[in-house]
Amino acid sequence: MKKIFILLLAIALTACAAPAAATEQPVAAPPEPTATPLVVVQTVIVTVIPTQAATEVPPPTAVPPTPIPPTAAPETQAVAPTAAAVNTAASGGAITVDNALGAGWFVNMTRSANAFALRCQLSKEITFSVTPTDANITAVDFYYRTEDRSTGAVFDWQNAGRMLPDANGNFTLVFSGESVNANFRKPNAWFDYQFVGLSQSGGVVGRSEKIEQLVSYTFDCP
Repeated sequence: MKKIFILLLAIALTACAAPAAATEQPVAAPPEPTATPLVVVQTVIVTVIPTQAATEVPPPTAVPPTPIPPTAAPETQAVAPTAAAVNTAASGGAITVDNALGAGWFVNMTRSANAFALRCQLSKEITFSVTPTDANITAVDFYYRTEDRSTGAVFDWQNAGRMLPDANGNFTLVFSGESVNANFRKPNAWFDYQFVGLSQSGGVVGRSEKIEQLVSYTFDCP
């Protein structure tokens, strides 16, 4: 019995002396395969709110149609005189003649009317006035002629005599219907005239242009 005890003791000591069995390390599980990340694309609708309301464009304004004026009756054009001068009424009822017809020798050429007659008391006289531009002209003779409107006949120039001077260097002549030479009186005629400037010795210094078809001469009242 003692031997069995000694044997068990020896076995026990042997077991205690023997190294402990290595602790079994748990085996780590293999890593799981990394999953590929899933990219989720999400569309976001962004509503833009304007900071200021859009300006409304007003509709185009309707333009009313242009009224068509009624057709006017054609105007009657006045016939210009054949002479180069155009008469205009001046102060005092005088009618002026274009200075261009003075030919550089005379200005301020006027007359009191555009018509006179042989037997009409209201239009029997006509007054002519002129101013020389040259100091050498000391006298002015008045010449005239008549043109028969009916036949177109033009008669010779006649000297009606000297015009009367005044203190301002102007010359004036009052001419009546009876002053027309009896041989050249026509019931419906033009009365043409011209101024001739003379020196102190009586020589001709200068002449105006012939002022034609601006004055009418008749037997009765025009």
